Amino acid sequence: MLMRTDPFHTVDRLAQQFFGLNSAGTWSRPASVPIDAYRAGDEFLVACDLPGVDPDAIEIDVERNVLTIRAERRPPELGEGARLHLSERPLGVFSRQLLLSDALDTDHVQASYDNGVLLLRIPIAEKAKPRKVAVTGAGDRRAINA
Repeated sequence: MLMRTDPFHTVDRLAQQFFGLNSAGTWSRPASVPIDAYRAGDEFLVACDLPGVDPDAIEIDVERNVLTIRAERRPPELGEGARLHLSERPLGVFSRQLLLSDALDTDHVQASYDNGVLLLRIPIAEKAKPRKVAVTGAGDRRAINA
């Protein structure tokens, strides 16, 4: 149902964790969005971790079978006189592209955002759902006159 488009994502993530690098991204090189993807009944679900992101700063686009999630985490407005003493939460741009199968109905993607998790619901296309095929007996055959 879903194919990864970034084969180096795991290597980058492990390097960032090992070296303690900040995983913030820029518009020209956004950081990756961690996801979980699974099928539940007649829909495909994708959960994306985007804590601290304003829902208005999330963009979701579908073009052909490529779904793109793009978000920006901005620094909080603390008011005048506030000074930053420690910064461990990454700020910047985050993005993820998912290559979706033809078995998914990309015209009816739904998105909700709750407690820092973006949940995408993508229905399974009617043509991909299991269906019964009627079997006729040999006695039902008819001759074809040419």
